[in-house]
This record gives sequence, C-alpha cells and structure tokens, in this order.
Amino acid sequence: MKEKVRIFLQEQEVNARIAEIAKQISEDYAGKEVHLICVLKGSVFFMCELAKRITVPVSMDFMSVTSYGNDTKSSGVVRIVKDLDEPLDGKDVLIVEDIIDSGRTLSYLIDILGKRNPKSLRLCTLLDKPERRVTQVEVDYTCFNIPDEFVVGYGLDYAQRYRNLPFIGIVEFVGE
Repeated sequence: MKEKVRIFLQEQEVNARIAEIAKQISEDYAGKEVHLICVLKGSVFFMCELAKRITVPVSMDFMSVTSYGNDTKSSGVVRIVKDLDEPLDGKDVLIVEDIIDSGRTLSYLIDILGKRNPKSLRLCTLLDKPERRVTQVEVDYTCFNIPDEFVVGYGLDYAQRYRNLPFIGIVEFVGE
C-alpha cells in the first residue's frame, strides 16, 4: 500500500491560529513565567512556533512518550522514552502536544506530572480529535478540532515521515 498526502490545513492558517492561541496564553499567564513541556517528537514544531509568539517569560523542557510505534492507531500502552530534565515544583506548567485523540497519553501524563507539584498544570494542543476520545482530558488551548483522519505535517508523522511538511495533511492510502 502506498500513501499520498492531501493538504487539510494550509501553513498560513496554522500559523495564524498559533498566533491567536499564543496571545491567549500570554494574557492568561500575564505577570508569570510559563514552563512549556514539549511532548516529543511531534510537538517540537508546534512548541517552537508557539513559544516565539508568547510574550511572557518562557522556559522549556522535553519529554518523549509513545503509544503509536509505526501504526496509525494508538496501541493504548503509554511508555516514557525520555523524562524531564528539570523538576516542576512551583512552576506554571503548560503541556504542549501535537494531537490528542484517544486521550490516554495525555491522561497518563497529566496524572504523572501533577504528582510533581507544579503550581498549575494546563494543556495546549495543535490538533484535537474529540470523537476519538476514550479517556476524558481537559484541554485548555486547542488550535483545531479535526475529524477522525490520520494527519501528518507540522511535526506529525507516519512511520517517521512527513514531519517536515509546513502544512497539516491527511494521509490517504492507495493501491499499488
């Protein structure tokens, strides 16, 4: 089976929405520093673009978790591949995720990170697929709600490919 990618959200549309979310985050964290936690690898593109537009002081850390492997559906098993470098005690933490579908990964992360004594803990995602939710999570900042399609680009991948696309595309599988 081969795949092709159809543009779903243009680069300009994604960038404009990230700017809107960054403005809201800046207002909500006025007078504070926000500690961004990037969920690797997919969120790195989004977090960099978001951080550039946030006007309050920002610090960053990175965490890698997986529940996909090389498949298009979550396995349901969340595994920490790389943990944070810094403690979260007393920090206003914002988890930055590329996409939320089942909610399992984020529910797991929120539970684990919440036990590390942050002052506050919020969630920001580039894409949300609420119809795929099997575990409820509260998302504080969402750029786009999308239908149940497998998407790539802007950091999202299929088997480690397509992350570098400057837009969000839908993967369509075609016969040989």
